[in-house]
Amino acid sequence: MKYKYLGRSGLRVSRICLGTMNFGHWTTEEDSHKIMDAAIDKGVNFFDTANVYGGEKGRGTTEEYIGRWLKKNPRKRDELVLATKVYGPMGDSGINNRHLSAFHIKQACEESLRRLQVDHIDLYQMHHVDRNTRWEEIWQAMDQLISEGKILYVGTSNFAGWHIVQGNQIARNRNTFGTVSEQSLYHLENRAIEAEMIPACEEYGVGIIPWSPLGGGLLGGVLKKMDEGRRLKGDIPKRVEKNRTQLEQYEGHCDEIGERPANVALAWLMANPAVTAPIVGPRTLEQFEQNAEAVDLELSEETMKKLDEIWPGPGGPAPECYAW
Repeated sequence: MKYKYLGRSGLRVSRICLGTMNFGHWTTEEDSHKIMDAAIDKGVNFFDTANVYGGEKGRGTTEEYIGRWLKKNPRKRDELVLATKVYGPMGDSGINNRHLSAFHIKQACEESLRRLQVDHIDLYQMHHVDRNTRWEEIWQAMDQLISEGKILYVGTSNFAGWHIVQGNQIARNRNTFGTVSEQSLYHLENRAIEAEMIPACEEYGVGIIPWSPLGGGLLGGVLKKMDEGRRLKGDIPKRVEKNRTQLEQYEGHCDEIGERPANVALAWLMANPAVTAPIVGPRTLEQFEQNAEAVDLELSEETMKKLDEIWPGPGGPAPECYAW
């Protein structure tokens, strides 16, 4: 396994992050534990979850799966960088049981610690922007949790570039560390964050942790799966028709270089210096083992150029990408 510093922090994490959103939703607890075992065996030391994950089994279920796995494997906690998130509602316990007020951050953190069966969370992430809570209040709550030893680092998810700037500038004014990571939607088909988000993160030393690095399955060899008669879920059929020409070129080039489309998509992300670790969210052990192979895949300059031609981005950072 290869490792990289998480943003400007001194914390080193594996080049792929194990995402757990399918645990409890599509993946049983037993299979979830097998995937986590395999991840540790492969050297993956970075697990990401959220308090709202759990699917039909209910919010909080995924954290509970991880907590029971950690209870069975207490020594593995020492080598694991454990990340979870706060923002969404966690039940009907009151109007303040959501978003990023100091009240909810404190409450949600305590509940996550209980479900995960740990005494601290390594990376505590804001799952979405709360436009009604000021940064001063958010930092007051986060700094309190840090001083209590309940969280170590703070990250964000689904923020805009200007939120990264605003949050870290206010943190500097308070003489606190600020955010070290941002989870953004980023993959070959959707490169919008290259305009504003990536430049902001690079300036402030914030590591990018891309979610949905395979575009929800679109970049995982979807045409071949269709040829095999496999059923596609969600909006993938519509997206296939929209991007069929590009997908044919993409999968054709992957065949030419003898690599799985999914691994090429992951390797393309890891080739970007701004990216710390794509989040892979396997439903099965086989999917995880295949994804883990991407860490050792280095794409040639020719392939990187070809991918830019097939899946062009916004044209570089703003304002050049939209102005002279």
